[in-house]
Amino acid sequence: MKNHNPPTPSPPAAARVVSGMRPTGALHLGHFHGVLGSWLQLQPTHDCLFFVADWHAMTGAGARVPREEAVYEMVLDWLAAGIDPARATLFIQSRMPEHAELFTLLALHTPLAWLQRVPGFREKQASHPSYGLLGYPLLQAADILAYRGEWVPVGQDQSAHLELAREVARRMNLAVGSALFPEPQALLSASPRLPGLDGHKMSKSRGNTIAMREAPERTRDKLAQMPTDPQRVRRHDPGEPARCPVWALHEVSTPPDQREALAAGCRSARIGCLDCKGQLADALLPQQARWRERAAAYQEQPKQVHWMVEMGTERARSLARRTLKDLRQGLGLHA
Repeated sequence: MKNHNPPTPSPPAAARVVSGMRPTGALHLGHFHGVLGSWLQLQPTHDCLFFVADWHAMTGAGARVPREEAVYEMVLDWLAAGIDPARATLFIQSRMPEHAELFTLLALHTPLAWLQRVPGFREKQASHPSYGLLGYPLLQAADILAYRGEWVPVGQDQSAHLELAREVARRMNLAVGSALFPEPQALLSASPRLPGLDGHKMSKSRGNTIAMREAPERTRDKLAQMPTDPQRVRRHDPGEPARCPVWALHEVSTPPDQREALAAGCRSARIGCLDCKGQLADALLPQQARWRERAAAYQEQPKQVHWMVEMGTERARSLARRTLKDLRQGLGLHA
């Protein structure tokens, strides 16, 4: 199942990376391979700021204020995956009024037409006609520019939002007469969008997910339910891994040499779909066990997790305040 994004340039070492996730509670495999995997690769060598995008979670029809439990369950999965607060700055968006101030200053300089042309706005405005929806991509720009972010891990569907952030950065630089803001570049994930239990994209809204910290027996049961190659009706029919949703999970979980043997066995019908799913479980369960073990250690010390986020929020605030001070001076505003 080859649905990988095209390669993107690698950011230079020490470049600043900014990225956020909406707080939906405990994360699933799609989150790990779509976002967290990129974060893990970047944090050893780059200046990374990762934030809980709880304001963004409130944008949309029927959206509500995220529960605190959902916020810290997500942070717990970040830590379980290996995100290190000693290397990356972790913080909560709504704790940063600086984002709101920068959003306001950006809004005063951003043409309405720029926001109206962002893909998806016209489709959504009928069900949720709010300024919050219209300004959503501009708030994203504020999230990035507050830290003068240079690189942003995003999905293909967010590339238009990042293009807007670059346009806004250019316009603000003209307004202040200096290169205050870098133009943030996209880092597209190299991992495919993982299919869920029904063969569609793994998503909590579809109820088709496998959680990062799923119990072993639940993981095996869920894998057993997944659809396989639709053209392989009987056990002795040859299959094709590229047509099978399960194969996408093998590509991110199973060692290459084992995958080659599995692919050959599928195409020759030497192995059945249940055999293939069993080997996937054998590859996936040890990784989930490591995530559960790390999470359990943090669960025993919940105050430590809150302290990590508190310290990250304070560091983020100092960076954002510096940006706003420079912007106010450039615009001629009183300090």
